Amino acid sequence: MARTSTASLREKKLQQQKITMLTSYDYFTAAMVDQAGIDMILVGDSLGMVVLGYDNTLSVTMDDMLHHTRAVSRATRNSMVVGDMPFLSYHISTQEAVRNAGRFIQEAGAQAVKLEGGVERVDTVKAILDAQIPVVGHIGLTPQSINQFGGFKVQGKDLDTAAKLIEDARAMDKAGVFALVLECVPTELAKRVSEEVSCITIGIGAGPYCDGQVLVINDILGMFTGHIPKFVKRYANLQPLIIEALNNYKQEVESGAFPASEHGFTINEEVLERLYGG
Repeated sequence: MARTSTASLREKKLQQQKITMLTSYDYFTAAMVDQAGIDMILVGDSLGMVVLGYDNTLSVTMDDMLHHTRAVSRATRNSMVVGDMPFLSYHISTQEAVRNAGRFIQEAGAQAVKLEGGVERVDTVKAILDAQIPVVGHIGLTPQSINQFGGFKVQGKDLDTAAKLIEDARAMDKAGVFALVLECVPTELAKRVSEEVSCITIGIGAGPYCDGQVLVINDILGMFTGHIPKFVKRYANLQPLIIEALNNYKQEVESGAFPASEHGFTINEEVLERLYGG
């Protein structure tokens, strides 16, 4: 099976086949996501909250992202790996943006990068594309702009913000992104955007009419104790099972039930006798 590419994703859109995307942050989970046949793995800067325990994504650094992207890339053979460009990695200059995007490809083994923003990011997107690096855009609720938005809020609910979202979608599509994440956008607005742009649309809290969907893997597996957004569907609830297993381990170690004889190794009695001079 060939690795998912921008060409194969475009073909799925043309064939009206839905595209699957999940976040992953480590070798262990990425290997399972890859084995499940998920089209795209996003190494999201959401690792700041999910893995590193921050309140938001703004503290995540390039070193953090490259470290986790390398782990994910080593685990995958089929899924496209997309590295999420963190706060300030593409805001200062186009030259720095291209250099940082290139690090995701050259050092971390990703096949594409993602960045947030609309009209204001057109020149940055074009510069990264000029370096032959595929780009995924991200509009709507963009977590790196949380301080500007005043929190995690649905975007595009009034005339001005809806018009701005459509303008941003058109600009990103024209700039050449091969995919566009629409986060926390009203369903009908996401539908209009998906019908209007030529690039792939990936929804997260944007309804069923996008070309594909993305969610945080820890959320869908029930392994995250923080706030669970309305748009998340839990496909498993693993946290109670894991805690139960850990409690059982603790109890068995303390009681002496573990390790039992079948968990150990033997040595020839003659060796012991000679070792101790018996």
